[in-house]
Amino acid sequence: MGNHRKIILIVAVLAMLLPVGLLQAKTDIQVAGGNIALAELHKANKVGCVECHGVSEKIVVDDSEKGINIKCIECHGALSELSAKSKDPINPHGSHLGEINCTVCHSGHEQSRVYCNSCHSFNLPIAGGSSEIKKIVVPSGKSTKKSAVEKCDVVVIGTGAAGMTAAITAHDAGAKVILLEKQPITGGNSMLAAGGMNAAETSFQKAKNINDSVELMYEDTMKGGKNTNDPELARILAKNSASSVDWLTSIGADISDVGRMAGASVNRTHRPTGGAAVGSHIVNVLRKNAADRKIDIRVNSKVVKILENKGGKVTGVVVQGKHRGEYTIEAKAVVLAAGGFSANPEKVAYYRPEFKGMTTSNQPGATGDGVEIGANAGAELKDMKEIQIHPTVAAGSRILITEAVRGNGAILVNHEGKRFVNELTTRDKASEAILAQTGQSAFLVLDEGIRKSLKQIDGYFHLELVKEGNTPEELAKVLGMPPEILAQTIETYNKAVDAKNDDEFKRSDMPLALRTAKYYAIEIKPGIHYTMGGLKINANTQVIAKSGKPIPGFFAAGEVTGGVHGANRLGGNSISETITFGRIAGDNAAKLVKPVKK
Repeated sequence: MGNHRKIILIVAVLAMLLPVGLLQAKTDIQVAGGNIALAELHKANKVGCVECHGVSEKIVVDDSEKGINIKCIECHGALSELSAKSKDPINPHGSHLGEINCTVCHSGHEQSRVYCNSCHSFNLPIAGGSSEIKKIVVPSGKSTKKSAVEKCDVVVIGTGAAGMTAAITAHDAGAKVILLEKQPITGGNSMLAAGGMNAAETSFQKAKNINDSVELMYEDTMKGGKNTNDPELARILAKNSASSVDWLTSIGADISDVGRMAGASVNRTHRPTGGAAVGSHIVNVLRKNAADRKIDIRVNSKVVKILENKGGKVTGVVVQGKHRGEYTIEAKAVVLAAGGFSANPEKVAYYRPEFKGMTTSNQPGATGDGVEIGANAGAELKDMKEIQIHPTVAAGSRILITEAVRGNGAILVNHEGKRFVNELTTRDKASEAILAQTGQSAFLVLDEGIRKSLKQIDGYFHLELVKEGNTPEELAKVLGMPPEILAQTIETYNKAVDAKNDDEFKRSDMPLALRTAKYYAIEIKPGIHYTMGGLKINANTQVIAKSGKPIPGFFAAGEVTGGVHGANRLGGNSISETITFGRIAGDNAAKLVKPVKK
């Protein structure tokens, strides 16, 4: 393998991917040196099918492509090794996505594609493909003549924080679990969560002398949702939030830093030390715990139908695998945690025509499949028109600028250099105010002190989203606004911080003044961020049918459900919801089953 390794590294990280029965495929993929696919590149270097697929009468690739990825790593090294070798400013092998399969980007017999560019627009050449692909298409697979049948106790659909939490909880209660994900990677929207996790009466708050209560978190949540939330679900969110923080901490998460996000009366947003992004950290902790438990996780595995018997009890699912095709999993309980539909522009425009054409901050898998299969199984839908636009998506991109930037002290100014809104008002009000400004955009303005207070801000510099100046006047010139106006705006705000009284916009929390050079700005515009609507559930996370009764054996948690957030979700409540309701769903699903012997 030594000689092969030296040769193969010439063509970077090359992964082999061979669909069932396809031994001599050829494509017209453009790469440096001619029209040639990765399989052909390997063959040119005397690395053939056997080296990557092994010796077998019939080559079979599983949907998660585990065998192929093992071979990739044997030749090229793990992502961490490749990341350490990179000298490029954008390093896809060391991204926030964590340890993902090589085949997420690299393919042997079809065009390779940079998964990063489903959200970004990086110029990242990839052997056997292109850096220009912006959309990842989930393969539909091919139906087999006779659908195979498997059995387990609990099927969980979706591998965001809610799904992985439910799977781990059900497993720890003694159930045999299969966890399914239609995308080539796990993590869902949870992987992109930035701000933090709201929780009240936690040990971390008490250590910082933060006076909070379950009742206050409940009141803030109801107020933020315009009192249209399901009160019982909102109260469960608040009441169980501290125990959810304890559970995450017990399995290895660091969410000891506490800040504040819009709509909260006190500091209750928990995040990693130094204010690092919460989502990728929690997802990686959940991934490790699922792997340690050897939970059966299958990517590239799209659930197309939830099965029920004649009595209306859920009995399993039909899965469409990327390579395997269609098959059935029989189960005693199903937990649906497949997320929302913010990345489905047609569905968004159907429910809210005024949002047509607006960008989204979501990952490409957030297309609402879960809502559809739940509705087809008889579930009642709730709050489907309640779609949240986030006020601070970097202009011209899909990159969310976390609310924690404002929570740590940044201000919003318009193109004329003036503040125009309380920066910590709810997301719907902030978005409405921004859309009323010139160009329907605004600028987040901060200084070096705020930059140093939050680790996530460094990432925005890395992505070249930040403009800067040594003084407010110099920054204003870069932004094309009157220098004296921006300087006066910052001076007025600083005086308000000193006086602890914002006469202009009644902002109650102003942790830092803007006095430390340099000064920075990020242009932002509202974008589709979260869908509050989905399947109706009760306090036990049972899915409710149109008849008003629970559907036996059917549970749901996370963004695929409706009712928790009402008309508007508060920042920090989503991760809290996924962990709290994911634990409830996993526990209740496990209680329905007599575990199959492992």
